[in-house]
Amino acid sequence: MEHTIDATEKKLGRVASEAAILLMGKNKADFEKNIVASVKVNITNASKLNIDPKKLDNKEYKNYSGYPGGLKIRKMKQVIGKKGVSEVVKKAVYGMLPSNKLRAIMMKNLIVTE
Repeated sequence: MEHTIDATEKKLGRVASEAAILLMGKNKADFEKNIVASVKVNITNASKLNIDPKKLDNKEYKNYSGYPGGLKIRKMKQVIGKKGVSEVVKKAVYGMLPSNKLRAIMMKNLIVTE
């Protein structure tokens, strides 16, 4: 099954939570935690998301390499400038999925277009 979410003039969190619910299969009657739903989710018009200017400056994404001094902190504006809005949407959906072995498999079923 394939679902399409139009992100035009919607908030980032609303779109991400809707996508996460569909990827997990929680909208189906035969939902099981340990089985990946056979669902593809397409998010279109990601560049037309309604993101607050304050969030662009304040939201931080942290990445730690494991080495001393290896903490990298990037603002949302920097991530959008370098990788585009689709990366921000993917990170938001990734954070809303359960942190287990199925998370990577569910993320492969997410397609974000700008």
